[in-house]
Amino acid sequence: MDTTEQTLRQQLAACYRLIAHFRMSDLIFTHISLRLPGPEHHFLINPYGLLFEEITASSLVKIDLQGRPVAPTEYPVNPAGFVIHSAIHAAREDAQCVLHTHTRAGCAVAALECGLLPVNQMSMEFHGKVAYHAYEGIALDLDEQQRLVADLGDKPVMILRNHGLLTTGRSVAEAFLRMYYLEKACEIQLAAQSAGQLVLPSEAVCAHTERQFNAPMRGLKQGELNDPDALQLAWSALLRMLERIAPDYCD
Repeated sequence: MDTTEQTLRQQLAACYRLIAHFRMSDLIFTHISLRLPGPEHHFLINPYGLLFEEITASSLVKIDLQGRPVAPTEYPVNPAGFVIHSAIHAAREDAQCVLHTHTRAGCAVAALECGLLPVNQMSMEFHGKVAYHAYEGIALDLDEQQRLVADLGDKPVMILRNHGLLTTGRSVAEAFLRMYYLEKACEIQLAAQSAGQLVLPSEAVCAHTERQFNAPMRGLKQGELNDPDALQLAWSALLRMLERIAPDYCD
């Protein structure tokens, strides 16, 4: 195993531990994958049967786009994980990391006709960036891959109707932080909807806030500050936390 793969394994293992820490896991189900460099489209995914809090860098399974292990492993792969993740990795070069959850808030918003609303600053990061995919049953049908990819398009985030949430990222850090804040946005929306009539910002404000989050240098106005290092600073802080509470993720 080369140094690059080992580093990527540690990043992905860290992501699994963080999903467990922030209570976004679903026992041994759901999945996070990370593409490895090279033309083969090999990617890493969780060893099916381990809780996310048990996953380490060395236990991650390396598979190809057909779901076959390409390195010795004692663990199987979740079939639904293969169907969803292989489709996206094959179709999207920018989707280096793909993260899927079945959280309470995410599943609840996925069941709402309105989908995600611009209720709060956190949700406006995703304004115009959310795809939707209709529920077809447990993701075991290979035919669904084409529809899944078509619905995702070029969006970084997808709400799987009656199912859960999915984020992509050019890195593990980007995919995780998108999921963290997408989940927070869902929690805030449900709390606001249960409390009374919603007050929503204008389309112009929503678009402006999305740009501030995702393209801080695009259309930067005089007197406007930007924060280009926020993602990496947050990810570094999360890794420091893991070093204190679960340093074995690197094993």
